[in-house]
Amino acid sequence: MSDILTNPWPWYVAGPIIGLMIPALLLLGNKPFGISSSLKHICAACFPGNIPFFQYNWRNESWNIVLALGILAGGLVGGLIFSNPDSVAISAETVADLNALNVTHGPGLHPMDIFNFSSLLTLKGFLLIIVGGFLVGFGTRYANGCTSGHTIMGISNLQMASVIASVCFFAGGLIMTWFILPFILNT
Repeated sequence: MSDILTNPWPWYVAGPIIGLMIPALLLLGNKPFGISSSLKHICAACFPGNIPFFQYNWRNESWNIVLALGILAGGLVGGLIFSNPDSVAISAETVADLNALNVTHGPGLHPMDIFNFSSLLTLKGFLLIIVGGFLVGFGTRYANGCTSGHTIMGISNLQMASVIASVCFFAGGLIMTWFILPFILNT
């Protein structure tokens, strides 16, 4: 039983569970799936003021804040109680590519020499963590949603804007992975 909770689930189990969130949310309250709007709702709840963007009834969207808190709680439970001590299985080609970029990685595949507090004070760390985080937030706001909202919810609802946004997310990921990230890591 503990193997079910500590090992990754196969795609044919996890995928349908994620996919069933869409009809569940639609049937239970006509709610869209997505996580990026929860920051807007939290800001509207915590910082009421004269900013027109935050002047709406955020209580109608409080379910989204509960969803975000549930994701955080699930991550904590999964990471602290059901963590798998084994390294992430990656291909030898990926390890070779990471080594060619002088990236040492930890058991979670995150580059240990980049994603730590002391690296935040370097140009490379600042670009990857702060500027990258800002660009993700800006892109999410500009696209009016995140990858999960557009790709899982929007495409399943046959929304052309979500198809375009998802193609752009994927293209941006490819450009970042193959062109921009190697340039940043080699500087």
